[in-house]
Amino acid sequence: MNLTVDEKAAKWFKTEVGIREGAGIRIKAKIYGGSPVREGFGLAIDPIEPLSPVVSFKADNGVLFFIEDNDEWFFDGHDLLITLSDTLNEPHYIYSKDGVAIN
Repeated sequence: MNLTVDEKAAKWFKTEVGIREGAGIRIKAKIYGGSPVREGFGLAIDPIEPLSPVVSFKADNGVLFFIEDNDEWFFDGHDLLITLSDTLNEPHYIYSKDGVAIN
């Protein structure tokens, strides 16, 4: 499992989400959502300090993005790329497995 955040999305998170010193952006599972990898579950974010990250990505602007070990089940081996939607001006989450994007 890999986690990647493009430059535009990292900038959006730094500007739009309050991140205190030492904290990062936790990407986690939430119930009652939608995703192409888990029916009934989606993604949520939480600006918090990492405890036991299974994967992390540090953007050029210094923002740390991470997934904790207790959320690894949600991804089921899928990679996650976070981009910024130019039309909606909000994060867009792209899952892939074995190099194939899943919508």
